Amino acid sequence: MKTKNLLFALLLPAITACGPKEAEYDASGVWECTEVIVSAKATGEILSLDVEEGQTVTRGEQLGVIDTLQLALKDRQLGASLRATESRRLDENRQVASISQQIANLQREKKRYEELLSAKAATQKQVDDINYQIEVLQRQLDATREQIGSSNTTLGNEGTGIEAQRAQIADNIRNSIIVSPIDGTVLAKYAEPGEFATPGRALLKVADVRTMKLRAYITADQLTGLKIGQKVRAFADNGKDGRKEYAGVVSWISDKAEFTPKTIQTRDERANLVYAIKVEVQNDGLIKRGMYGDLRFTE
Repeated sequence: MKTKNLLFALLLPAITACGPKEAEYDASGVWECTEVIVSAKATGEILSLDVEEGQTVTRGEQLGVIDTLQLALKDRQLGASLRATESRRLDENRQVASISQQIANLQREKKRYEELLSAKAATQKQVDDINYQIEVLQRQLDATREQIGSSNTTLGNEGTGIEAQRAQIADNIRNSIIVSPIDGTVLAKYAEPGEFATPGRALLKVADVRTMKLRAYITADQLTGLKIGQKVRAFADNGKDGRKEYAGVVSWISDKAEFTPKTIQTRDERANLVYAIKVEVQNDGLIKRGMYGDLRFTE
């Protein structure tokens, strides 16, 4: 009997160690960050791309240039065409000045003949002839003005079309300047100076590593006690020092369940369906993209 009791006492710690114990975390996942692919927006040779992987860049910072020589030459040609178009524009006042002067002279003659007619020193036919001449010149003046207006309108439309083409070229020149769309760190460089760029070709990958997101998975039971904006405790590997804790905030909760990813552990290992969540933390530079992380929802 004593032998049996001794054997049980020796096996008890091993049995206890093999039994279930409370997990140190409520959820686990992988650290992510916002990544942006910087693509070429213009066609031409890459003249410069002065950036290296790991370099910190700011939003709007110029990182490189695509050749704009052909665009500049085309813009110069269109500028010359615009000036030629403007030079053909007619000055209406100068074009009709002669006719207007003739009408003014006839108006004075008409007034003089009307006074002579009142004194019976002129005939009605003389007055009628002057009125006829004034009417002819007035029609000629109206037709000339209409013709000048139509011509200037056509030239104006041509100028507007040329200006639109120049605006497109200016936009293409702006797109030839490679800039960073966000504040972040260059993760990858896909092109080098001297290579040919086409619209849509990937040149760089930039990531905002200041704010990291832990994409973790929770069970349906945990979902009921979690909400967006809730503060949680996040943990990241810290080498020999174990894990480092960060203050996190739940920024997103999926509304659809999915099967548990093979590389992710949950508090309830029997759960087949889980919900994805994202927790944001401010990175101190130690959290790296792709590292595993854990979450605790309670103190």
